[in-house]
Amino acid sequence: MIDFEKLVHDLEQRLRKPLPGPAAQEVMRAFPVGNKIPDFTHKTPPRPGSVLIVLYPDAGRIIFPLIKRSDYSGLHSGQVSFPGGKAEGKENYIETALRECNEEIGIDKMEVRVIGKLSKFFVIPSNFIVTPVVGYVSRKPLLIADPVEVARILHADLEAILPDTAMLKSEIIAAQTYKMQAPYFEVENERVWGATAMMLNEFRTVLKEIV
Repeated sequence: MIDFEKLVHDLEQRLRKPLPGPAAQEVMRAFPVGNKIPDFTHKTPPRPGSVLIVLYPDAGRIIFPLIKRSDYSGLHSGQVSFPGGKAEGKENYIETALRECNEEIGIDKMEVRVIGKLSKFFVIPSNFIVTPVVGYVSRKPLLIADPVEVARILHADLEAILPDTAMLKSEIIAAQTYKMQAPYFEVENERVWGATAMMLNEFRTVLKEIV
């Protein structure tokens, strides 16, 4: 069993040092299968955005929430992600992550202690440069899903993603159109793949250094 207070202390210290970045991210990249390949060229610079990896203790476990997005016509319909989204106005990356987390799953941004960030990540399909922010709340929060954006909140067990056996692979259909060979993690019977899996694997790589 991992001690929560020790983990967040050690994690804060580790996040001040150089990060594994692409070396950890690329392990979980999905690739097209067959002749139908998506065109992800963009005519505008990538927009800034942030996601929040927020840890909390729950009955001896350490949990971080993920969301399954509602079905819609966009590229990330129905996918699992960290709470987060695009920056608004003059927000910095921390302000964006905290606001989006509050809007999507109801965590009070005043209760979150931010302890660092991971490497910026270019989400090619939607043309975003995303900063994964890492923080924690000291007790299990009341999670409330946004009824429009969030179909389901998932409760990911931190220890469950650490073993090498947690890294799986399968063929999936992206955007209801494209076949992809995708490494993924499984959380509460949902596949966590794509950009989220790549960011999560950097987080996982950092965690494996300190636990």
